[in-house]
Amino acid sequence: MKSVTEFANVSLKSGLTAKDAFAAEGKSPEEVQTSLGEKFKMEGEKLKHFWHALEVAVAHPENLKRVLVVALGEGENAPAKSTKVEEHHYVPDFHVDPNRAAPAKDDGKGGRGGFGGKGKGKGGGIKESPWGLSEEQKKEKKAQQAAAAAANKKA
Repeated sequence: MKSVTEFANVSLKSGLTAKDAFAAEGKSPEEVQTSLGEKFKMEGEKLKHFWHALEVAVAHPENLKRVLVVALGEGENAPAKSTKVEEHHYVPDFHVDPNRAAPAKDDGKGGRGGFGGKGKGKGGGIKESPWGLSEEQKKEKKAQQAAAAAANKKA
């Protein structure tokens, strides 16, 4: 995949505002495109890419970061949510929301999963401190182990 150009969200938002303003003046789509080229100082291929990127921005307004214009090589698959216009693909790139939880991985194999996975009973869970357990946590852990051992002897 070869990147041809990209358009940032700021450019796309101002382009959409200008496009709506020119359309409100009663200009035809060709005149709107020419007016956008004059306003943003673009012509030729760059203007054509900008015009199509605006269409992609309208279709995907939520958390849009930029629109990439790419040319695919032979045998390459188009990225998800891309729009193909002539020989180029217009790929919307989105901001990632850090507050949104990542989807849980379910590989269908069962088992423990989670953190570590270093073997039976080792390395699981998140530690509160990167330097190990505090003295209180060590005492609590020993008490839990002793209780578990006593329960196993009774059974």
